[in-house]
Order: sequence, then C-alpha cells, then structure tokens
Amino acid sequence: MDNAAGKKLGPVQHEAAPLRNKIIMSLRRAVETGVLEPGTRLVEKDLCQQLNVSRTSLREALRQLQAEGLLTDFPNRGLAVVQISAEDAENIYRIRGVLEAMIVEQFVENAPDREVEELRRHSEVLKDAYRSGVAEEIVATKRDFYDRICSGARNPIAFDLINKLTLLTSPLRRRSVVRPERQSQSIAEIEAIVDAISRRDAAAARAAAQTHVANSAQSALHTAAPAADGDRRPAARKVRTTGAA
Repeated sequence: MDNAAGKKLGPVQHEAAPLRNKIIMSLRRAVETGVLEPGTRLVEKDLCQQLNVSRTSLREALRQLQAEGLLTDFPNRGLAVVQISAEDAENIYRIRGVLEAMIVEQFVENAPDREVEELRRHSEVLKDAYRSGVAEEIVATKRDFYDRICSGARNPIAFDLINKLTLLTSPLRRRSVVRPERQSQSIAEIEAIVDAISRRDAAAARAAAQTHVANSAQSALHTAAPAADGDRRPAARKVRTTGAA
C-alpha cells in the first residue's frame, strides 16, 4: 500500500541545469507520490528549507505550477495543491483516452523496429512493477513507458500533456494501481497494446489503448472519495472514450 505519511521533500541538487526546473520536477514528484496531497497548503519557508533553495527560485517554480493548474491560490491562505472534482477527473480520463489512442497509433506509424523492441522489453519492466504492488514504482515505470511511446511517436508535446493530466488525478491513480484486480487487468491491457504495436496494427493498438484508459478510469473513479467542495454525485460512472472497445 502507498504510505507517504510523514515524508518530506529532499534537498534539490544545485547543478548547471536551471534550478527552477529542478524545483518544479521535485514538486511534481511530491504531488505524484502523495508527499503533497490535494488541498495541502504550501508554506514557502518550509519548502525552502526542505528543498534547500532560495525563496526567489521557489516562487518562480510555484508560479509555473500555478499556471499549469497544479496549484491554486486561496484568498487569505495562499497556494495549495489543487483538488479536483469527480466530474473533472472523469473529463481528464476522457481526454486521456483520445490522446493515448493517438500516440500509440503514431508510434506504429513512426517508430523504427529498434524502438518497438525496446518498448516490448520495457513493458516487461512495467508488468513487474504492477506485480510489485508498489504504487510509486508502478506510476514511475508507467511514466517511462509513455515517454518511450511519445518519443517513438515523435510527439513530445503529447507526453507533456499526459504528465499534466495524470498529475491532476494522482491520488486516484495511487489508490487504483494497488488494487490487485486492477494490477492483473492492467498487465493484460499492456500486453494487448504492445502486441498490437509489434504487429504494426495501428487500429488494434488504438483500440487497446482506449480500452486501457477506459478501464483505468472505471477503477480510479471507483476509489474516489466525495470531493471537498461538497460534490456528492456518483463517482463511478462509466467513462466513454471515442471508439473504445
């Protein structure tokens, strides 16, 4: 089970790459892994100490994350990690269904055989991560898997969009991926995607990707708690994706 209680952010290494980007990456990972949960108020003094960065550099990173929609500004409270509603989560999964179907289709069209074989090998790593039942390992390995697909699809913009969308549903994903029934289902879905890609069957790959996202949505929304804003609508409605099997 995922257990981020009591964890703190680690210091950021001061290297040649822009410090702001390193801070942004660290904060994104903190949201992704549950170190920073939705609704968590961000105290600049504490973050500067934990990350070992200046307040100026931190504020630059926070402004970027706020612009991306990951943080929200509450009057008289300051910045906090955004907390999305069940309806927003459903919309995110519907967008992902279209986007991920598109990139696997592009991967089939554009990736050379070498990259197809590399993806197949990495899919075994991903399946092992699912079998481990460790949410952080599953999420990180899945991110690498889609990085390879977007790279082979020659579509880095899609990878950036997928990362932003999945960050917003991080709490739902962490609860979903540790469900044993979802783990075994995901392994079969990843196998279907990679098999279709290996056969250069763009239509089958697209359909397999849509099925994977639709089932991910069903599992994630099933675990959703009522939204903090008082939304009491059922969270486990069936999510439709264009052309999903």
